[in-house]
Formats: sequence, structure tokens, C-alpha cells
Amino acid sequence: MLDEFNVGLPGGFPDHPHRGFETVTYMLPTSKGHMRHEDFLGNKGELRPGDLQWMTPGKGILHAEMPANEEKAHGLQLWINLPKTKKIMEPRYQEISRDTVPHVWDDAKKVEAIVFAGEVFGQKGPIETEAPVTYIHFLMKQGAVLDYKIPEGHNAFVYTLAGSGKCAEEDVEAHHAIVMEQEGDGVHVTTDDKDGLEFIVISGQPLNEPVVQYGPFVMTSEAEIQQTIRDYQSGVNGFENAPKWTSDIGNRG
Repeated sequence: MLDEFNVGLPGGFPDHPHRGFETVTYMLPTSKGHMRHEDFLGNKGELRPGDLQWMTPGKGILHAEMPANEEKAHGLQLWINLPKTKKIMEPRYQEISRDTVPHVWDDAKKVEAIVFAGEVFGQKGPIETEAPVTYIHFLMKQGAVLDYKIPEGHNAFVYTLAGSGKCAEEDVEAHHAIVMEQEGDGVHVTTDDKDGLEFIVISGQPLNEPVVQYGPFVMTSEAEIQQTIRDYQSGVNGFENAPKWTSDIGNRG
């Protein structure tokens, strides 16, 4: 699931739990505002334009994500399912700043790539994924051509952010999603002499496991969902800090 958000105070995402999947929050480089986050393990931080947070809640996280001020924080949040064997792993964060993420420029193709996960133009991203995943931000100049090979066996989609062009022979503009066929060779994107195109390519290897979602919980069976709800309500099995914790940033009172 991918969500494009554009939110400032008093909006935001106050205290809420997660289990069984990963959240990837990317603050777009053009965002005017930024986000703060805080969780019940004592982690705190800020996501500024160009930064990315790859959060693996594993067995349980209770956290808040709120705009720092009234300026609109513009970004993307992706949910990535975890394999059954990793759904109750210990929580962890990977945070990449805009100053440390690899930027690769291909002069011949007139394309820049910001590589968070996966590989392009010989550059690998810094994120360590629990299952094979690609997350790359492409910026194409006018008159550019890109052929990006999707990793074998991956499902993939393209989400456009700005500009216009052609993707898989289809005319695209901003806020357009294209799902790629698994048996296809890759993504073919072109721009004309008048406009560039900015987009995200996301791909992942199918887990081929059952998926059962209930709100912020993603497991493999209804029984696991019910157990997760009991764990959260009782403050056990990963949610020990939940009953007594409230965030500072999520308090709207």
C-alpha cells in the first residue's frame, strides 16, 4: 500500500500501533514542511525533506508521526509485508538523510537516481531489507530515455510525482500509478523536449503467503490478528510499554 500525504498541524498521525509489516516514510525533497516521530521505546527524531525512515515494527511498535508545524509535510508512506518468520522480530529503524543517500547521475540517459534500496547504474542502496525490495526515486530531464530492468521475479509499480512522459507506452502525468507485469523485462520511460518526469519505482519479491489485515496489524491468519489485538490491549508480547505510554508530539490537547 502506498499513500501520498500532504499534511500540516493540526493534522497528523497521533499514537497508533503496528505489527507484522514495515512502514517506509519518504519526505519528498520538495516538501515545505517536515515530520516528527516518537515511539514507546524512547526513539525520537525528525524527517526533513529528502530523508527516509524505514521502520520495521516487527512484534510491536506504538508511535506517533506528526507535522513539525503548520507547513505542509509532503511525502510518501509505503507498507511492506513481512515474511511470516519475521513478523514478530525485534523492532528496528533505518533512517537515511538526504545528505547520505546515494545520488547517481547518468549523463547519456539524462537521468538522476536516488537509491534507497535495490540497485541501479551500478549503485546499491543502503537499506537492508527483510525481503528483496527495490525503492528508487528517478528524476528525468527533457528528452530522456530510461530502461530499468525489474529484478527477476519481482512485482513492481511506478508512481509519478511530477512532470509528464511515457511509461510502458502509456502517457503519464503526476500522481499516476502503473503496475508492471511480473513477466515483463522492465520499465521503459521517455520524456519529450518540453517536460521532465519524476517518479518512484518500487518492486518486491512476492512472499506467496496468506495476508490478513486489521487496521495497523498485518498477519497471516485471523487467529494471529486476534492474538495481536489481545497482546496490544493487554500490553504483552512486544506491547509491554503500550498501556502507560502517550507521546508528547501526538497530544492535541
